[in-house]
Amino acid sequence: MNLKSKFVKFTAAAALTLTGVAATNSVKPANHVQAATQTVKINYVPGYGIAVWSNYEGGRITGQYLQHGSSYKVIKTVKDSQGNTWYDLGLNQWIMAKYTVSANTAVSQAASTATTANATSQAQAVINIAKQQIGKPYVWGAAGPSSFDCSGLTSYAFSKGAGKNIGRTTYTQLNAGKRVSVGQLQPGDLVFWGNYHVGIYLGNNQYIHAPQPGQNVTIASISSYFYPSYGVRVF
Repeated sequence: MNLKSKFVKFTAAAALTLTGVAATNSVKPANHVQAATQTVKINYVPGYGIAVWSNYEGGRITGQYLQHGSSYKVIKTVKDSQGNTWYDLGLNQWIMAKYTVSANTAVSQAASTATTANATSQAQAVINIAKQQIGKPYVWGAAGPSSFDCSGLTSYAFSKGAGKNIGRTTYTQLNAGKRVSVGQLQPGDLVFWGNYHVGIYLGNNQYIHAPQPGQNVTIASISSYFYPSYGVRVF
């Protein structure tokens, strides 16, 4: 994916509101859509929300988020080409089913209790795989092993290094874990510039990424000239 000079920042306010969708909403489906048969609750990480998409296949993030624990009525269920289940909330608003539970199920009250040691081991394995790709060329749409685009590199490193499927594009990878600020980045975290570019944080203010056409996979330093928007902690 080509780098852009500007990117969209998601504000904290965006996580607190969702235009057109309200808790336990009552959106009426279009005539060609089967009426709602279930209500679900967002089950992500306390204090965080999940992104709303404009479509389940090839859509974009709307900039709106649904908070952990909030409830919504589903009017349609579909699967995308990668086998992921999506829920239609109406008004071209879609969410990934894996971040929800049924209405009568309790949502999680704390973040994952996986041990730090295990998370660190997985993160290092991902970093090791990513570093093995240094010098390989950027090719749009490539996911290895001889060439990569930005999200192709990250998906390859997580798959080969930790057996973790984080999705193929930046638009799916930004929902692969818990969102963290740039100041909270830890080695192995995904680091994003808006929703169009991604790399893997290495520590010491450095990250590895596949930059753009004409360049190769490389290690770079975070700078004010090209400052990230946020990170996503997968482990």
